[in-house]
Amino acid sequence: MHTLHTGFGRAGVASLVVRVLAAVAMLPCGSVLQAGEHGDHEHGTGANGGLILPLGRENYHIEPVFESGGVLRLYLLGADETRVQETERQTLKAFVKLAGGRETVAIEIAAEPQEGDAEGMTSRFKGVIPESLRESQVDVMIPNLRIEGQRFRVGFSSVIPEHHDDGAMPAPLAEDASAALFLTPGGRYTEADIEANGRVTAKQKFMGFMAKHDMHPKRGDLICPITETKANPACTWVVGGQVYQFCCPPCVEEFVRQAKESPDQIKEPKAYVKQ
Repeated sequence: MHTLHTGFGRAGVASLVVRVLAAVAMLPCGSVLQAGEHGDHEHGTGANGGLILPLGRENYHIEPVFESGGVLRLYLLGADETRVQETERQTLKAFVKLAGGRETVAIEIAAEPQEGDAEGMTSRFKGVIPESLRESQVDVMIPNLRIEGQRFRVGFSSVIPEHHDDGAMPAPLAEDASAALFLTPGGRYTEADIEANGRVTAKQKFMGFMAKHDMHPKRGDLICPITETKANPACTWVVGGQVYQFCCPPCVEEFVRQAKESPDQIKEPKAYVKQ
């Protein structure tokens, strides 16, 4: 069983964990590969805030991410989880139901190509969870996802995780909101910071980044300003001319938002240390 961390709802709301129900690849010859046949191991958190789900014999991976407004995005990755995987554009049919329930609602998850995807190809899909189910734990089943001539059946469910005390991993932002956040100055977040960070969003800068959330930092360890988990020196962002370390890209989003909206709450980088 694999676990996927993601967000569902407004930023600051406790994130969800997506638990894999099934992932089966049907090869052209009709043979079946079960997910995890080559050993069960935990996958890291992707650049978009979701843990990564292997497909088949881990020839491919998928990162489901629940965003605000009930948006569900699926990111395709290769055998190397840091590489984007393209497939032919297609519209996926998915079935959503209350966790443990029986009555399903069919939704469409359409191709939403990312910048750099080839003509007629996509590495991302987007759907919307029905409004009546957005505040509930849900199961999602996609019966047919085609990647390079193989057919995959993917299922996962969203459940509220047992997290550390304040426990709230922020929900990832939609792309337009993310661009507006990172590419406009405000509060303690300056034009010089935007330039220092490469004039990109956190999702763009950390594409392929896999977070390993250490819930038990040791005394003296730098901690993420948002979750207070152990900070990752590979996940940094410049705010107010100073370099801060975080656990994952969605926390960068939340911190920049705070720096713009509530600048007085932002401390010096050295203040974010496990006591």
